[in-house]
Amino acid sequence: MARSTRGADYQDVPRPVAALADEYPPNSYDPPHSHKRGQLAYAISGVLVLSTPDATYVVPPQRAVWVPSGVVHEARTRGLVSLRTLYLDDSVCRELPRSCMTIEVSSLLRELIVEATRIPIEYEYDSRDGRVMSLIVDEILHANAAPLQVPMPRHPQLLKVCQAILRDPAQSDVLDHWADSAGMCRRTFTRLFRRETGVTFATWRQNVRLMEAMSRLANGQSITAVACDVGYSSPSAFTAMFRRAFGVPPTQYCAESSHH
Repeated sequence: MARSTRGADYQDVPRPVAALADEYPPNSYDPPHSHKRGQLAYAISGVLVLSTPDATYVVPPQRAVWVPSGVVHEARTRGLVSLRTLYLDDSVCRELPRSCMTIEVSSLLRELIVEATRIPIEYEYDSRDGRVMSLIVDEILHANAAPLQVPMPRHPQLLKVCQAILRDPAQSDVLDHWADSAGMCRRTFTRLFRRETGVTFATWRQNVRLMEAMSRLANGQSITAVACDVGYSSPSAFTAMFRRAFGVPPTQYCAESSHH
């Protein structure tokens, strides 16, 4: 069986784990769809932005996003994206969550994912290839979650506001501007936003900026450029915010990214 680059061709293979390798040009868009199998999407290079009706996930090269079977999602690429996707039959991912999440990809898991795309699609269960595939499932189960998503509201006016901010995280329009654009008073907007997303508008926007910053750092941009591009007044203000959120300064995050 030759390697296909169509996800649909991997949903019924007679093995619990199937691996696909594909390359995407910048600004590719994959419209809403779902799969019969669970999916782990991992970009070796470039940044994947995946959205479900509930949340948007930013996936730089040291992270992967888990999408359970049946979950409708759409995807966009930032820069050239070299994607490796694992499709897991529900029989082997019962312990994985039934909602999407981003995970940290260890050096071991990275090499296993890359190796999986070289293994025959109908691998022998009781063989080295079969053990690699089993180990992948174990490693996904043991991976640390990475907080790289923002909840999306269902309310149409709030959703429009969130999509506008996701398109341009650096813009610094004040809360009143967004409340006006949604046709609400400030108080209604803030109350409804918190009810729909579980966080305040300020926290939500800050998280979008941090996700954008991580994806830009992963693509090799300098800290000074990133701080400016995501709307911080100075590199030091950005560094302080980044450290509070992730426990390490952006310089350390960049160093870790380059080792992968």
